[in-house]
Amino acid sequence: MNEPLLKITGLTKSFGGLIAVKDFSLNIHPGSLTGLIGPNGAGKTTVFNLITGMISPSRGTILFQERNITGMKPFEIYRLGISRTFQNIRLFHNLSVLDNVRVAYHYRSRCGIFDSILRTGRFCKEEKEVTEKARELLSILGLRLKEKELAKNLPYGEQRRLEIARALVAEPKLLLLDEPAAGMNPAEVINLMDLIHLLRQRFDLTILLIEHQMKVVMSICEEVVVMDFGELIAQGKPVEVQNDPRVIEAYLGKVPA
Repeated sequence: MNEPLLKITGLTKSFGGLIAVKDFSLNIHPGSLTGLIGPNGAGKTTVFNLITGMISPSRGTILFQERNITGMKPFEIYRLGISRTFQNIRLFHNLSVLDNVRVAYHYRSRCGIFDSILRTGRFCKEEKEVTEKARELLSILGLRLKEKELAKNLPYGEQRRLEIARALVAEPKLLLLDEPAAGMNPAEVINLMDLIHLLRQRFDLTILLIEHQMKVVMSICEEVVVMDFGELIAQGKPVEVQNDPRVIEAYLGKVPA
C-alpha cells in the first residue's frame, strides 16, 4: 500500500485542564475521501486546527508527505499543499465573488508595491492571469455568472461553494472540509455531494471532511472515522461504522436493546 499522505500519531491537545483531543492517530492515503464524524464537542474541528497549524499540539506528531509539519505556521502548511474551509464561512462579504477568489491568489504574487502603484506591465499581466484562473475556478464551482455579485448576497449554499473555490486556489493535495453541507437545503446537499466527487477527480485531491449530515458521509465517504470526547472510537467502511455499538452509544447515549 502507498505511504500515507497524512500520518497523525498520538495527537493530544489540552486547554488547561480540558483534554480536547487525546492520543488521536490516523492515516490518510492519497486519493481517499474520508469522513470525520462525532457528536458536538467531540474534538473534530480541533483536529483540523492542529493539522493546519491554527493551534499547536500538546503531544504527538503530524507528517504530511513524510515531512514533519507538527507546530508549523498555518501559511507554511498551506504552501505545502493543505487547504481548508471553516465551519463558520470566512469570506470578504463586501467584495465581489470574483474578488474573493482573486484575493486568495495574493500569496503567489511576484509583484512588489511599486508594481502595484505604477501598474507596470508585469503587474497588469499578473492581474490578467489571476483573473482568468479565478474565473476558471468559479466556472467549475458553478458561480461564474455571479462573479460581480457581493459575496454577502449569495445564497448560503453558494457562499459555501465560494469558500471551497478560495481553498482550491492553493492547488492543494489535501483538502479539509469543515461541515460543507451545514445550512444547505436537500437539493443543495445533493449538488454538494456531486461537486465533491467532481473536485476530487478533476484536481486529484485527497479529501478529509467533517460532517453532521449522515446522508453525505455515508453516501460519498469510503472510510469513516468517529470521535467522542476527543478520542477515536471507531474507524472503517461507512456500513461498519454505522452499525458499531460504540458509535450508536456515542450518538444515542446507550446501545438499544
